[in-house]
Amino acid sequence: MRESDFDVIVIGSGCAGAIAAYVCAKQGKSVLVVERGETNGCKNMSGGRIYAHSLKKVFDTYSDGEITTSDIPYERKITHERINMLSEKSALTIDFTSDELGIDGQDSYAVLRGEFDQWLSEQAENAGAEYINGISVDELLKDENGAVIGIKAGDDEITGHVTIVAEGVNSLLTERFLGAPRPKRNQMAVGIKEVFELPAKEIESRFLCAEGEGAAMLYVGDATHGCVGGGFMYTNKESISLGLVATIENLSQSDTPIYQMLDDFKKHPAVAPLLRDAKLVEHSGHMVSEGGFNMIPQVVHDGALVAGDSAMLCMNLGYMVRGMDLAVASGQFAAEAACRAIDAQDVSANGLASYKQALSDSFVFKDLETFKKWPHTMETWERMFTEYPAMVGEMFNAMFVVDGKPAKPLIKRMMPIIKKRGLLSLGKEVIKAVKSL
Repeated sequence: MRESDFDVIVIGSGCAGAIAAYVCAKQGKSVLVVERGETNGCKNMSGGRIYAHSLKKVFDTYSDGEITTSDIPYERKITHERINMLSEKSALTIDFTSDELGIDGQDSYAVLRGEFDQWLSEQAENAGAEYINGISVDELLKDENGAVIGIKAGDDEITGHVTIVAEGVNSLLTERFLGAPRPKRNQMAVGIKEVFELPAKEIESRFLCAEGEGAAMLYVGDATHGCVGGGFMYTNKESISLGLVATIENLSQSDTPIYQMLDDFKKHPAVAPLLRDAKLVEHSGHMVSEGGFNMIPQVVHDGALVAGDSAMLCMNLGYMVRGMDLAVASGQFAAEAACRAIDAQDVSANGLASYKQALSDSFVFKDLETFKKWPHTMETWERMFTEYPAMVGEMFNAMFVVDGKPAKPLIKRMMPIIKKRGLLSLGKEVIKAVKSL
């Protein structure tokens, strides 16, 4: 191999990039991380939840016991799963809690990405990685054969044996230099989030959680005024993360902009009491990939690997949203493949192929492939975001409202509401959805 300034160059210091840098440094490789944010994590946003299994695996493997769960800046352990169907004037909430949600290896936590990503980058730096902040990478440098040999940032050209692209979901580098197709509007969503300060005791009281524990809440229906997408709310130690995600395609056809949807969402009777007297301290926006397995680009190239959101590793199942655990695992796998290739002095696509194999053998690609039909099902299931929440509201009103009139048997109250939507078409839609999940 030719001489290079660094063994590995990592572009971006989110979950995938920071973990890739950490693992490479732990294996004795010289690592440079280039992060365009002035501070690590300052531009990152998510709904705010990580499934901890992949991060636990990284630190169990590489930290020699120096890093434990108590060291990680998690906010609250999620012990309540809540799914909400909203119509304009009603809400149905399913609240599930179980001891199994808190078992080590099955646990998940709310996080604030600014603090969380900063801590991850500190672990990478402590392991030996070097950081450059506040600079954007303009180009991937290539040799005469088209292999990636480094980066160009401003006037500086820096070479590396392997470059790991983990710059986030809107990756211009993968599009311009690695041939990744530009995502379609129906495959991408806009996420908008606000954080509200609230005392810890008040959070535990309002969300019915034990001390230090919290809830994850997902909303469908009137949250996005019928657009494909939904709302979310996560409890932090002393704040609440709340926001919406809606596809770009649907937003382009909607009369209501997403910031107005968010304002209306906060005023909904099922949401407003949870935010009462809370202080708004943060507002942010981000793009989110929604296409699942079918929009993953080529992740292995001569001299380069693509990880995390740049590889479109995100999964929205409606009742569950995952991205950070996929990003962490991809960062680990990319780093391990890079180190093996460097040691073997073969950083071609063939030499780096173990990265894709690791993704394919793990939960990352397996889970995404299992649910690959769901994004299209959700995209075309318009009534899930309009008629279903309204129907549920009508059904429960028919069940619980007592007005002094003689009551009909429950089945006679329910069937007219269901038949109004078409019993056969409802059945077909539900069966199709179940098969996709």
